[in-house]
Amino acid sequence: MTQIQELTYQLGQVNYEGHTFDCLPIHGEQEVLQVIVSELDAMPIFVTITDTQILCITYLCKQTEIQPKRIAELNKTMLELNVAMPLSSFAIVEDYYVVFGAMATSSSFNEVCKELITLASNAYDALEAIENYLV
Repeated sequence: MTQIQELTYQLGQVNYEGHTFDCLPIHGEQEVLQVIVSELDAMPIFVTITDTQILCITYLCKQTEIQPKRIAELNKTMLELNVAMPLSSFAIVEDYYVVFGAMATSSSFNEVCKELITLASNAYDALEAIENYLV
């Protein structure tokens, strides 16, 4: 059983801090697990596991959805918000603004659950913080 398969099974069986996890494995060159956290379900989290880390990413918006004249202001705002956002950071992946978190592969299952819930919550807060910059 791969690590993604094992995580899919474990998340499907747990209720952590009142949240459940809906998981959909995505097969490809790199195994990815799409996770939707109950009560925070509008923005899926994509999880990949490498030899060294568990990476969790949620997509906020495309760069083209930002008001062109406000991109520099948005980037500055995101850099300022990074410190205040627990367990998560902003980044640009290809042409998307994302919120991500990374953990060691030795992280406990409870730590993974906490990261997923925190990331989903942070993504909601981040989207709210950037909505005035959207086209």
